[in-house]
This record gives sequence, structure tokens and C-alpha cells, in this order.
Amino acid sequence: MFIIYNMVYYRKFNFMHTQQIRQKAIDLRKEGYSYNYIKKIIPVSKSTLSAWLYDIPFVPNVHTEKTIGNARIASGVYRNTLKKESVRDATEHAYKDTPSLSERDVCMLGLGLYIGEGGKTAGITRIINSDPKIINMVLHWFRIQFGIKKDNFKVRLHIYPDTDKEKAIAYWSEALIIDKLYFSTPTVDVRTNKKASNAGKLPYGTAHVTVKSLGDKKLGVYLHRYIMALIDRVFMLH
Repeated sequence: MFIIYNMVYYRKFNFMHTQQIRQKAIDLRKEGYSYNYIKKIIPVSKSTLSAWLYDIPFVPNVHTEKTIGNARIASGVYRNTLKKESVRDATEHAYKDTPSLSERDVCMLGLGLYIGEGGKTAGITRIINSDPKIINMVLHWFRIQFGIKKDNFKVRLHIYPDTDKEKAIAYWSEALIIDKLYFSTPTVDVRTNKKASNAGKLPYGTAHVTVKSLGDKKLGVYLHRYIMALIDRVFMLH
């Protein structure tokens, strides 16, 4: 028991330590320091810094300007400008190519997401993901394709020992527009063999949204079998 407690304590301590150094890196980047400078203070790889800081606005400070020179700064700013322009052009192109989605488009998109992220066993209709956009799309599919109402949705979060349960539930309740009343008690992952580098990557955990029949046979095992039949049908068309 003492060993298990120590392992859990170590994981919690390591998670807090990771959060602290990540915040330190963010603060330094906001102050205008380069990756190379931050690496000298915070012993992590450049790829880790990139993952932490990719969306932090960068305005080089005096120290950075003197260190890497105006030419390299100009080059970095130029590349960043090109990237933003490319993202903007790709977004406009995508919107022009998909001015609207038909019911069949939504049907196939929802089915494709369910193939990748939905429950396939035990006769349970369920979508699992850490991205609210993915889950919301599947919930939209459930509603328009099968007429499923909000009362039929039940949400259970898969979280970690360091996760604030109330904040996680509040986050997902707002993101999915589902009242907290429809949330079950979260499941806490107490495994101690998870990589320390993964700490903090899912601050709100993963949402498991299950369709409950509430006495409607068409929304029970039958719905799951029907979705599996749709998936088989798609594979037969290959």
C-alpha cells in the first residue's frame, strides 16, 4: 500500500512539476525569448517546446534581437506570414468547395466518425473522444439521423488523478451543450505506468457519450445493430 501511495504521489508531483515548467516556458516566450534561450533554462526538447508554444504570439525582445540578429528575425516573421496566408487560402478554398452539406453528406460523415471513434461491441451505441468538435458532430448525426433527443444521452468522463472533476464536467457540459444532470460520476485513471510526458495533455479528460434507450427498443441494441449494418454496407461498396 505504501509503494502504491508513493507511486501515485510521484506521478502527481511529476505532473505538477511538468505544469510548472510548461508555464515557465510560456512566460519566457511571451517575454520575447527564442527557443534556444528557453532551452538553456528549461531542459526539454525543441519539439516539446514547439508543442507547448506553437500558438503563443512571438515578439522578439532586445536580448533575442541581439542574439539571433535582425535578418533571422525577419526570416522567421516572413515564414510565419507565409504560413498564416497559406492557412487563410486553404480555409477559403475549403469553404468554396463545400458551400453546404446535404443530409447524405452528414450521414456519411457521421458514419465515418463512428467507424473511427464509436463503440463496436456489447451492443452499446457510444462515441468516445477528447475533442468536443468530434463528439458534437456525432451527436448532431445521432439527432438528425435517428431522432435521438438529449434525454437519451449519458456522459461519463475518463479523467486522471490530477484532474479537477467539477471543472472537467463544467467544460464538457458547456462544450456539448448537455446539462450536468446527464453526467455520471467520472472514471479516474489511476494507472502509474503512464509516460510523464503525457501529463497535462488532456486537462479535461475524455468524454464517453452513450445513447440510452429509455424504454425505446429502437434506441437500444437495435440501434447499435443498425449502425453496424450501415458500416458493413459501406465496406461492401469498396
